[in-house]
Amino acid sequence: MKNVLITGATGGIGASLIEKFYGDKYNLFVTGSNKEKLLSIKSNYSKNLEIFGCDLSNEKEISNLVKNAEEYYGNTDILINNAGITKDNLFLRITEEDWKKVIDINLYANFLITKLTIKGMVKKRWGRVINISSDAAKIGNPGQTNYVASKSAIEGFSRSLASEVASRNVTINCISPGFINTTILDSIEQGKLESMAKNIPCGRIGDPKDISNAVFFLASEESSYITGQVIHVNGGLTM
Repeated sequence: MKNVLITGATGGIGASLIEKFYGDKYNLFVTGSNKEKLLSIKSNYSKNLEIFGCDLSNEKEISNLVKNAEEYYGNTDILINNAGITKDNLFLRITEEDWKKVIDINLYANFLITKLTIKGMVKKRWGRVINISSDAAKIGNPGQTNYVASKSAIEGFSRSLASEVASRNVTINCISPGFINTTILDSIEQGKLESMAKNIPCGRIGDPKDISNAVFFLASEESSYITGQVIHVNGGLTM
């Protein structure tokens, strides 16, 4: 069985990832900051899954996260860095606190978790790290300089790390989602959503399953010759 660590498990994409990986072939250790949602996940999945509440802006909690994961199932084979936040504002109005919060959770926490888990992968000569980026990193959305900076950095980080560990059969890749039907879109009025969909060549807003399917492939043996890549799952929004 493969051991899978998933961050950001309480969001829409996180829920889809759990559903996709859950089964006899995987042990899941999932984390998020919403304890009620984590307990709900635990009640819905009766075996091969453990939950852990973690504030990814806290280094000690990140260390405890990885420690508890290893106590649960041993070394992590597949790491899915899915957690991320936004603190949107025009650049001239972004506070230092909001800039640091986004960088800490979207980038620095990713670095720490990966650093703490990848040694085991290198030792076993098998591993998968899949980082969830965003099409915002390619588009450069106004009002998201902090978010775009964090996701752009993740993509560069992934390429560089991929070159370091490829000879050990450890792959590092990014999935870059476009517009996905999660709670993030709830604040957008229906008319605007329909207009957004018209600008997507596939003609629809993406489903979380579109992301989890791509992640599942990158976590498989069949993807062993793919590393250092950013795979855009966006219906053709960017090409």
